[in-house]
Amino acid sequence: MPIKFKFFACFLCALGLSVLISCSSQTANNTNSPAPATGTSMSQMPHSSKQININSAILSELDKLEAKLGIPALSNKIQGSRPYGKVEELVSKNVITQQQFDQIKDMVTIADIKLEGEAKDIDYMTKLGLMKGHLYVAKELLDLQKPEQAEPHIGHPVEEIYADVEDQLSERKVPEFKNSLIALQDEVKAGAKNAEKVSTGYQSSLKSIDIAINALPESERQSPSFVLQVINGLLDTANSEYGAAIANNKITQVIEYQDSRGFVVYANELFKGISGAMLKSQPEAEKTIETKLAELSKTWVAVTPPATPVKTSDQVSALIKDIESSTQKVAKAS
Repeated sequence: MPIKFKFFACFLCALGLSVLISCSSQTANNTNSPAPATGTSMSQMPHSSKQININSAILSELDKLEAKLGIPALSNKIQGSRPYGKVEELVSKNVITQQQFDQIKDMVTIADIKLEGEAKDIDYMTKLGLMKGHLYVAKELLDLQKPEQAEPHIGHPVEEIYADVEDQLSERKVPEFKNSLIALQDEVKAGAKNAEKVSTGYQSSLKSIDIAINALPESERQSPSFVLQVINGLLDTANSEYGAAIANNKITQVIEYQDSRGFVVYANELFKGISGAMLKSQPEAEKTIETKLAELSKTWVAVTPPATPVKTSDQVSALIKDIESSTQKVAKAS
């Protein structure tokens, strides 16, 4: 056989052996890979991207599905049809249609989601931030002598959110404050006739939430990167609440409108706490976020909704997306 043909034959043999070894190695790797766990670890997953557990999510999280599909009171309907053995039961239980399910199937799960590390702390502080947002709006309504409108916002922290952080409060050695929230709610339900008692209960509830937040490491609470992720979580929820509040260019769900206002108010408060540090390290990002937050805040001219929305839900979503984009740049630079 001529030398050149011998060389070519050897080359083909070597190539074939290489392919076989590669395939064998890949098969071994696949064989040795662990099976997916039932729960989902989210130590590196940003708050806004996590799936919604339809068996355990609070109403504020379920409102993201309501806003996506534009179905009034869907959150309550999902909650009222629990438990679900699989996500497809949203259809079989006549909560939504198959066509509607196809639009949200990637957003929902029944798997327990396990948060770890920083992601766990972010979720914890975001939930407490939602509590503060609710209480801020309640106080505005109480100042306007509207206890009947304030009561749902005082009720949400204890009825929706507290159970979601209760285990962590114990784990972080934070004194329980559920009873304080219930006492305040009962006082407001009765018409908020004792102004001093309501004021004391409100201040006590806010202080308890602050104590719970302060259980987090100071390094996280002062970190722009960390706090901006909490802000993203608050704005993400505000976005879904605002979307659920609007139908046919009218604010049809007043409570959802007010919820979104409270969450944005607290997001602004958090941003003011880190803006000084950002001006030193990332002034351009600080200015962008400050400007976008100011523009976003114009959406809620008052706690009582206007006759016509100041901004459409699409405009609000766009502003929040811009803010999130800027915060991601800060996180990458940290």
